[in-house]
Amino acid sequence: MKTAIEMRKAIANGEITAEELVKASLEKIHAEDAKIGAFLETYDEEALERARAIDARLRAGEECGRLAGIPVAIKDNMCQKGHKTSAGSHILIDYVATYDSTLVHRLEAAGAIIVGRTNMDEFAMGSSTETSYFQKTRNPVDTTKVPGGSSGGSAAAVSAGFVPLAFGSDTGGSIRQPASLCGVVGLKPTYGRVSRYGLIALGSSLDQIGPFALTVEDVALALEVIEGKDEFDATSREVAEKHPPELLNRNFLGVKIGVPKQAFVIGMDEGVKARVEEAIEKMKNAGATMVHLDLPLLEYALPVYYILQPAEASSNLGRFDGMRYGTRADVPALWDSYRKTRGNGFGREVKRRIMLGSYILSAGYYDAYYKKALAVRTAIDASLTEAFKSVDVIVLPTSPNVAWTLGEKFDDPIAMYLADIYTVAANICGIPGISVPCGESEGLPVGLQFWAPSMEDGRLLDVAASYEALQI
Repeated sequence: MKTAIEMRKAIANGEITAEELVKASLEKIHAEDAKIGAFLETYDEEALERARAIDARLRAGEECGRLAGIPVAIKDNMCQKGHKTSAGSHILIDYVATYDSTLVHRLEAAGAIIVGRTNMDEFAMGSSTETSYFQKTRNPVDTTKVPGGSSGGSAAAVSAGFVPLAFGSDTGGSIRQPASLCGVVGLKPTYGRVSRYGLIALGSSLDQIGPFALTVEDVALALEVIEGKDEFDATSREVAEKHPPELLNRNFLGVKIGVPKQAFVIGMDEGVKARVEEAIEKMKNAGATMVHLDLPLLEYALPVYYILQPAEASSNLGRFDGMRYGTRADVPALWDSYRKTRGNGFGREVKRRIMLGSYILSAGYYDAYYKKALAVRTAIDASLTEAFKSVDVIVLPTSPNVAWTLGEKFDDPIAMYLADIYTVAANICGIPGISVPCGESEGLPVGLQFWAPSMEDGRLLDVAASYEALQI
């Protein structure tokens, strides 16, 4: 499949129409997605109609936006008016969004054509896209393997060549980890750089929307379209300087890259370790200065995350009771309705985290767990802020493992949680992170991850693009 940048050029040169692009995308999805399960639903007629309208405007000489005619996909937790938004859960199986998320609004304003919604772990709780109520998604590289999660459907949609751009949400690594496992690029922007309005919340202080693509250049284009202050999201931030793909600086000269001592943990795949070490050596040979860092507090990022995230999830999911929207148990007693609606509507992993979160926030344990986790979060943030005074970016693996076999870790929540060991700190601190492919281990993709200081997403994209150029 062509990249989004290549598609834009082909449309501008009259080599292809938006309708032809969208039709080709939909045909490929219908022909091949049955064995992958990336999509829950496609919007064929609506997408083709929108494509024809874009073509008509382009023929008339109108400016249609930076993504005019480009087919894209969105994760099933992003509201699009008139379409189902179920967050991969039975409790929202029939919920139809009554408004557009800011993401959808900005994509459509830029001329993008949303062709469908992608599968995800239920309420974004999972690292393999196996907890979805509807189906399990398979990795296009090897369909016996998981695609990662929770945005596995979006990662798989790009990896399979169904769409050049797809969008996911990243609460603890849910864009970067599936990007790594599926061999694509995935960006988690700085917290607040992209509006969360219309995103079904998991952890409100952690969630961030971001793009998947085949190249860093495409990711930069997508970020340019979706970023910026939004009046409907009080946590969204003004972007002083955009960093479109035309401004990417692919040069390691003068770049200082921090390599944490904690980048290589016991138990990680030897193949992953080897590929990351090779990538570091390549960047060093290309002119980058490698700075060894000791960040001992990173070891506490995972336990801190699995205190804060379930706590926020238990609070956010309190609204799903069947009273105003979603599935409702048909029983006469109010208490029984609440109990059965939530008991039948939520899956096992969601129930586990609601119970954990409720326990953490309970009167007897709030100080011992939640309050202490907040203090450690602040300390981790301070340690990374200090580290960035001496380096431009930090490099480490995205995932300690390549994609594992479907079902292998499904009944072992601790093993599943450990898949996030390299990603959660960026969410805890609100800094941007990106995963780019860096070779293979056992025939499966390995991802290389970069972090940058808050709101230095442009710097992050430059370094990622520079590394990507070394791979060509």
